[in-house]
Amino acid sequence: MKAAITTAHGGRETIKIVEDWPDPVAGAGQVVVEIAACAVNFHDIFTRRGMPGIKLKLPVVVGSDIAGTISAVGSGVEGWSIGDRVLIDPVLREGAFGMIGETVDGGRASHIAVGTAQLVAIPDGVTLEQAAALPLAYGTAYRMMMTQGRVAEGDKVLVLGASGGVGAACVQLAKMVGAEVIACASSDSKLARLKDFGADHGINYATGTILDGVKAIYGKPRVTGGGGVDLAVNFTGGDTMKETQRCVTLGGRIVSCGATAGYDVGIDMRYLWSFEHHMIGSDGWAQSDLVALLDLIAAGKLDPIIDRVFPLEETAEAERLLEDREVVGKVLIRP
Repeated sequence: MKAAITTAHGGRETIKIVEDWPDPVAGAGQVVVEIAACAVNFHDIFTRRGMPGIKLKLPVVVGSDIAGTISAVGSGVEGWSIGDRVLIDPVLREGAFGMIGETVDGGRASHIAVGTAQLVAIPDGVTLEQAAALPLAYGTAYRMMMTQGRVAEGDKVLVLGASGGVGAACVQLAKMVGAEVIACASSDSKLARLKDFGADHGINYATGTILDGVKAIYGKPRVTGGGGVDLAVNFTGGDTMKETQRCVTLGGRIVSCGATAGYDVGIDMRYLWSFEHHMIGSDGWAQSDLVALLDLIAAGKLDPIIDRVFPLEETAEAERLLEDREVVGKVLIRP
């Protein structure tokens, strides 16, 4: 079958399009899915570059966010049939460790064989492309915002890195529940698009500080209450955490699912105790989070932001757009 394979750790030149990758076969308890769409994530880029302490068998077909139609059913499979539309939960949850598209072949191919524990039924009213946009970005954002951060109507919410897949999803979810959202991005054009998707305010951190922007909108947080935001979303890490603390009101929350700019962050303990902040971690998603997201799309309450869709042959260009941060929301590949 045709596939885009990552042949070695390195640059985008390691991505090769092949026509003779082995066709998957449905083993016991498995199905074969004909892939309709596969999202591109920074996880794919990290896999290609190589991650410290993680050894992968190469070459590998990367791509973890996958949606398609069941084309074959293995022995012992119950409850699933040829023609069923499915989203694939990429986290290996039964007797294995890792993720589809990392430790086993993923979605940059015409077909994939997966166990039924990975399958989530796609309801009517949800397209295969919408479903493929969900797991890594929207699943992570849903758990961070709804399950852990408990965003609520009337909250003032600050989202760092709002133009990426996770950040844009956070903006949408916060607006969905009736929060007021400040989106942070590196250009006015990205902020304009984020406002189209619901952001109430924008801060261009390339031309000014996030703290000054928050103070201009809501005022400086005070230890007696008032000013600042109720919930800050910071999965950037690096040198941004201290500034984030200064943006959060008395009793406010800071929630994080990662640290794209570095995990060794500085914390100003004075703000933590004097403003009685709650610092909350969130790790990935549960399959129930994906079901909830699909139901929101089916109900017309959520529409994932899909920036562009590329054919399999342009996989390297799709990765470049992500690496160069030229997109808002998700990029998909259509095998």
